[in-house]
Amino acid sequence: MGGDPIPGGMPSKLIATAIAALALSASAAPAHAHTLANWDTKQQKQVVKAGLMQELPGGFHGEQPLQVSDLTNAFTALSARTGTPAITVSSSPLTVTRFDSLMVGELGLSDAASSFQNEAARAGLQPPSYFGTEVVARLVGLRYNHLSADDKLELYPWDRITRAEAAWSFAQTLGLGSWEGDYVREVAGRFQLPTYTAKQLAPLRLAVSKIGMPYVWGGETDGASPGQVHGGYDCSGFAWRVYKLSGNPAGNKILGRTAAQQAGEIPKSRRLRLRQVKPGDLLFFGSAKFRSKATEANVIHEGIALSKDFAIHSSDEGVYVLPLYEGWLHDQFTWARRVL
Repeated sequence: MGGDPIPGGMPSKLIATAIAALALSASAAPAHAHTLANWDTKQQKQVVKAGLMQELPGGFHGEQPLQVSDLTNAFTALSARTGTPAITVSSSPLTVTRFDSLMVGELGLSDAASSFQNEAARAGLQPPSYFGTEVVARLVGLRYNHLSADDKLELYPWDRITRAEAAWSFAQTLGLGSWEGDYVREVAGRFQLPTYTAKQLAPLRLAVSKIGMPYVWGGETDGASPGQVHGGYDCSGFAWRVYKLSGNPAGNKILGRTAAQQAGEIPKSRRLRLRQVKPGDLLFFGSAKFRSKATEANVIHEGIALSKDFAIHSSDEGVYVLPLYEGWLHDQFTWARRVL
């Protein structure tokens, strides 16, 4: 309903490859029904071979919660590869957000996470304590979006992370180089937010509170929306939640549910170019030109502006933050719409 999830958090030179890969994965029907245990068997085998995780009696058991001992052993193995000290893992429950925070620390990117966290707090957005680490985790690709047929496998930020989900994240770290860390720090250094008005703060605080929620096709609430098997948001469902379901008066101006409908229901004279974007504006992406008629084929994604340089949206890794000044959001920007 809200448009296709599109890979984010990567430099422009990787966009075409990533989008092509996603298109192939989205069009291919799964050979069998995926479960919490088996959806990423390739990555499970990969991390076992690399010594980051171990088989359990009877198999890998991807459906089981990750244990502190599992994570400690994985960090020890990662430390041996990188030559950096391993992060100490306490006995706190390993939720998705805590796991992401520890992974960001193990990757040496806690400074970048603090930059995102502190700037959002300074701007008055009242971010949850895991805002910064969730932004960084997605910039380096640690989270996975299950295809719509497997939405029931998604985890909430507060859920215990499973061995399968951890295996996916560990597998991604095996392919990371120093340039990814440099890129994340560069983005964090440019994360500067303006002084918001009271009208801007209300919807943006709500948007930021959803950081880390999963991408779910047709989703528009934290719990399962009507007809959905899991809570979460698609791209226009996220905007729908922030402006319509919240009861914000600005939402009265929004009539259509999809990105294309919301992009097309204003006169062309009211369309905004990227340089005109202000916080709270609805942002639309796809192949449409600025003067084109909006269709479901050429306007396929939507986000909300945090500033002229950054957007928050729901895409391939759930609700997260990406730059507007470069990358695929910049390259596929069509026009924006002011609702405040």
